Amino acid sequence: MRITSRDNERWKTLRGLADSERERRDAGKTVLDGVHLLQAFTAAGGVPETVVVSDSGHKRNEIAAFVAAAPNVIEVPDALFEQLSTVATPTGIIGVIAIPSPRVALAGSCVVLDSVQDAGNVGTILRSAAAAGLRHAVLGTGSANAWSPRVLRAAMGAHFVMTIHDGVSLSSALRDYSGAILTTEAQAPRSIYETDLTGDVAWLIGNEGAGVGEPARQLATGSVSIPIADGTESLNAAAAAAICLFEQRRQSLFSPRRP
Repeated sequence: MRITSRDNERWKTLRGLADSERERRDAGKTVLDGVHLLQAFTAAGGVPETVVVSDSGHKRNEIAAFVAAAPNVIEVPDALFEQLSTVATPTGIIGVIAIPSPRVALAGSCVVLDSVQDAGNVGTILRSAAAAGLRHAVLGTGSANAWSPRVLRAAMGAHFVMTIHDGVSLSSALRDYSGAILTTEAQAPRSIYETDLTGDVAWLIGNEGAGVGEPARQLATGSVSIPIADGTESLNAAAAAAICLFEQRRQSLFSPRRP
């Protein structure tokens, strides 16, 4: 199928999904911008509902190979694709997918985001969590939408190997959680390097400026610190999360479980 006019109704629907969080939420769909995200999605067993490719994108071997195996492809001129692209330099290909609705309870270690509002931070935390072997992430109602194009790009495919509980009540999500629920605090009595992290941990990550809010803090069963150099104030939320996640992974891989 080819679309050449912005007055086309199907085009208007695609444009709405690319531009509007409300339209994505109402439709229960989102867009994957770029062939690498689409490859990660299909490698995890997903099938995009629609693939949109620009004329110049179709000339790139990697995109052409993907399009050849994709169902429901729409071709558009470059000028039209630029209006659909969610990045400054158009990638040449976009896919529409249904947003999954997780129906499984939390299991194992996970990250829990309390009002982490920067999309880049959210995506980076999800990417680090997936790389550390976690399979669940919980995003409270005040955090950036997990399935926005910016978060998806920053996460680099983490969404497709994890179960994402997005826009949920943290108290409800953690009500039956059997592992430790830990925050990071500068004045915590023990550092992450002195704490046994070989069991299941829900890592509670707070807002970039305000940290973990009091309602979420009440859910925590403990806190740990990340030792930083004198004269420095704090760490970026995504950096702090990565340090915690990979210290836990290091302990799980190389340390005998302590009694």
